Amino acid sequence: MRAIRLGVVLAMIAGATASAADWPQWRGPLGTGATDEKDLPLRWSATENVAWKASLGGVGVSSPIVAGNLVFATSQIGDGVSRQGPRLAQGTDSAGAERSLAKASTAAAGDKVFFLVEAFDRASGRRVWEYRLEAAAPLQPVHDKHNLASPSPVTDGQHVYAWFGTGQVVALDMNGKLAWQRHLGREISAFDVNWGHSSSPTLYQDMLILLCDHAPASYLLAVDTRTGKDRWKVDRGKGRSSYTTPFVVAAGSGPELIVNSSERVDAYDPRTGAFLWHVGGSNQFPIPVPTLGNGVIFMTRGYRSGPYMAIRPGGRGDVSTSHVVWEVPTGAPYISSLVHDGGLLYMASDVGAISVIDAATGRRLWQERVNGLFTASPVAGDGKIYFVSETGEVIVIRAGREPQVIARNDIGERLMASPAISNGQIFLRSDGALFAIGKPRG
Repeated sequence: MRAIRLGVVLAMIAGATASAADWPQWRGPLGTGATDEKDLPLRWSATENVAWKASLGGVGVSSPIVAGNLVFATSQIGDGVSRQGPRLAQGTDSAGAERSLAKASTAAAGDKVFFLVEAFDRASGRRVWEYRLEAAAPLQPVHDKHNLASPSPVTDGQHVYAWFGTGQVVALDMNGKLAWQRHLGREISAFDVNWGHSSSPTLYQDMLILLCDHAPASYLLAVDTRTGKDRWKVDRGKGRSSYTTPFVVAAGSGPELIVNSSERVDAYDPRTGAFLWHVGGSNQFPIPVPTLGNGVIFMTRGYRSGPYMAIRPGGRGDVSTSHVVWEVPTGAPYISSLVHDGGLLYMASDVGAISVIDAATGRRLWQERVNGLFTASPVAGDGKIYFVSETGEVIVIRAGREPQVIARNDIGERLMASPAISNGQIFLRSDGALFAIGKPRG
C-alpha cells in the first residue's frame, strides 16, 4: 500500500496531464523505466510483429516519447563536431558500434546544422508535423557515440519541450507551433562539458527543470512551462559535470529532486530549489539516473564499474551515515541506468553482462553474459525486462530471481536509445528510424 500511495503522489507531483497509457518522458510516466502494462510483445524481427517503421529526418540517440495519438522524437541534421573519446563498447560484439554519430549527416544542409522535433501518428507511423531549429554556433565537440540532439524530449500533454546541446530550448504545442524558445548557452553561460551535453528536461508541476553541470558554470534552472521565464535558479559552482537527468521523488517531508553529478549526489526541493541533502564522493562521468522502488532511491554513479547504492529520501545535510541503506563499491554500468521490479534491481554493463540485485540488501543474485552492448537503459513490464543492445537486439529476460532469457529479437539496426512502452506497444529508435513493435490494445 505504501508503494501504491507513493506512485499516486509521484504522478501528482509530476504535473502531467497525459493519459495513463502515455510514455511522456525518458524512462516513462514516473521516470523509473517501469510500467504496469500487460500483454507486451515478446518476439519480433525486422519484418515480423512490426506495426510500422518510420524514417526520421535526422539522426540521434534521444528516446522517443508518446502522448495521446502522437509519438515524438528529436534528431540532428548536418555534421557536428566529433571528438574521439574512450571506447564505450567492448568485446567481440563491438565491431561497428563505435561509428561516429556526430558526423552522420543525413541531409544536404550546407554548412548549417539543424535540430528536428518530429511528431508521428502512433497508429500508422505517418509523420504529422516537423519543427526545424537552426543550431546556433559555435557547436561543441561531442563524443562519437552521440550528437547535439541527445537530450530526450518531454511532454505534459499540452506542449512538447525539446532541449539541445547548444543550450537551445523550444516549447511546441501539440500541433507543432512554437510557444516559446530560449538559448541558455547565450543567456547564462556557454554549454561546455566534456564529450557533450546529454541531460534531458524534467517536468515538475508547471515547471521545466534543466540541469547544466558544465565547466564554465554549473546550475539548476526551473522555468515556467507556459512562458519559459525563470522560476528559480541554483548556482552549483564551476567545474562540475553531469550527463544525467534530474529525478523527482516523494518523501514524507516533501518532494526531492535528485542530481547525480561528478562531485556527489545532491537533493533539492523542486518547488524552490532549496538544497536538502548530499551523499557520495566524486565520480568522473556520472551518466545514469536514479530510480525508485518501495520508497527507496536506487542509483549507480556510472563510469567504469562504479558504485551503486540504496538511499532513503527525507534526509538533511550529509546523509552518508543516516540514510544510505546499502552501497556496493564497484560493478555498476558505465552508461545505462537501473530498473526496479518486484523487489529486484536489473542492470546491464558495457561488457555484455546482465546482473540482478536484491533491492533490500544490495546482494547480487546472479550475473550472466548475454553478448550485448548496452548504452540504453532497461525497461520493465508484464513480468519481462527488456535490454536494448547497440547490436540491434532486444534481449528479454523473465523477471525473477533466476536467470532466464526468453527472447532475443534482432531489428537489424543499431539501437542506442532507451525504448518507450505505451498501449501495448514498444517503440524503438535506431540512429535514424522509429519502430512500433506489436499491435496496440483497444
